[in-house]
Amino acid sequence: MTETPQPSNDGVAREPGGGGGALLEMTGIVKRFPGVLALGGVDLDVRAGEVHCLLGQNGAGKSTLIKVLSAAYQPDEGEILWEGEPVRLTTPVAAMKRGISTIYQELDLVPGLTVTENIFLGHELATAGFSRRSEATQRVRTLLARLGHREVDPNRLVGDLSPAGQQIVSMARALSHDTRLLILDEPSAVLDQEEVDNLFRVVRGLTAEGVAIIYISHRLEEIRQIGDRITVLKDGRTVATGLPVEDTPTAELIRLMTGRSIEYVFPERPTTPPSRGTAPVLETSGLCGDRFRDIDLRVHAGEIVGLAGLVGSGRSEILETIYGARRSSAGTVSIDGRRLRRGSVRAAVAAGVGLAPEERKSQGLLLDQAVYRNVTVSSMSRFAKAGFLDSGAERRAAEELTRSLDVRPAGVDRPVRNLSGGNQQKVVLARWLLRDCKVLLLDEPTRGVDVGARTEIYNLVRRLADEGVAVVVVSSEVEEVLGLADRVLVISEGSVVHEGPATEIDESKVLDLVMEGEVA
Repeated sequence: MTETPQPSNDGVAREPGGGGGALLEMTGIVKRFPGVLALGGVDLDVRAGEVHCLLGQNGAGKSTLIKVLSAAYQPDEGEILWEGEPVRLTTPVAAMKRGISTIYQELDLVPGLTVTENIFLGHELATAGFSRRSEATQRVRTLLARLGHREVDPNRLVGDLSPAGQQIVSMARALSHDTRLLILDEPSAVLDQEEVDNLFRVVRGLTAEGVAIIYISHRLEEIRQIGDRITVLKDGRTVATGLPVEDTPTAELIRLMTGRSIEYVFPERPTTPPSRGTAPVLETSGLCGDRFRDIDLRVHAGEIVGLAGLVGSGRSEILETIYGARRSSAGTVSIDGRRLRRGSVRAAVAAGVGLAPEERKSQGLLLDQAVYRNVTVSSMSRFAKAGFLDSGAERRAAEELTRSLDVRPAGVDRPVRNLSGGNQQKVVLARWLLRDCKVLLLDEPTRGVDVGARTEIYNLVRRLADEGVAVVVVSSEVEEVLGLADRVLVISEGSVVHEGPATEIDESKVLDLVMEGEVA
């Protein structure tokens, strides 16, 4: 039986015996940014052949820590040991030469390059200045086969691949180096269950070869399936390290991450469902487009409708078509009985439609702009006077909203890039709150969001519905759809195979429907 880790004199729980034989040891890592202490003393050790899970709420310091390890940032204090020897990782290239590869949650691929070009970007195969393209293509085929994805065409543009396909390319790129430590930041966020199972197969194969894995995920059930040991960060510090996965209860992990006990609770539904006797706010009729067909959807004021289905089933494309970001091939979208012009985001926004997209960093945010500008960007006319923007009024409006949503850290002048995923999502929601939208489309609203911030977002969505907003939610987590929505549509291969109250269907039935595709 494994001995339970005990707190040391500094209050950090550690596995008995310390980190002997560690491939990597990080001790007392400190990183400061202007006005922010991002890391206030982090300890971590990772052994060859293990999956070491890194947990913590959004803003706990996980992203900063892995950027220190991959040499994107330089630590202000602390020591890094590699195989017991002190090292200074000065550049990402130096980290890669040590065998450290990182796959970030927001994939850093070049959409206009092919799969092969992305995989060998920065370390191209060449002789005397001439590319060895055929050899590179063959190596890519071998890497993709190793990952269980022979179907990916090495000559296809990465921008034409699905998010799941891009994730596979990013993993292949990491494995194209002599990787000894692989960092996976929320790797399952864009994958369906079959893809997650394949990811775990790949991870187990790598650890069997002696590769060490640092695995970051907010999905605690995944940690149970794939992890060996756990380190927990809170407020930029290590609060527990070396915890054996099998001996650490979920309730204890949540307590360590949040400082309090949190249950995975959804807000209560209204005692009486939204009036179905009135005209719907949002209505689609026979809507067809990329990956979906004949979608009839009606959402009333105050109602939350969930779309459940596998990645690639057409859920996200439905939302993007309603929003005007995609042009439908047939059918209509109406708001309050008035048809929207096809393929026009401007018309949709003017009619009162707002979208929080799945890829919030690349599609929903101006990363290098201030928080206040990201909040007001869809309401500029409100702040225009004689052709000039009143930035003071913008700031005041954004401050009021971000304060009510508890966006952290406070302050609307900092770049939104510097916020955690959960707080970035709150900024996107604040934008549509300011716009007073009638219809809010949420695509994976809690992707990459910790357990504490999830509860806040769920309560906010329910509050918006209670105030009369018609909400449509897409999520890969069936539990989330069923817990948050009043009514659920199950999508399989682009078609609705079930529609009904969320309380009248369970998770296993949803999974049966999306796998079998039978109309219920």
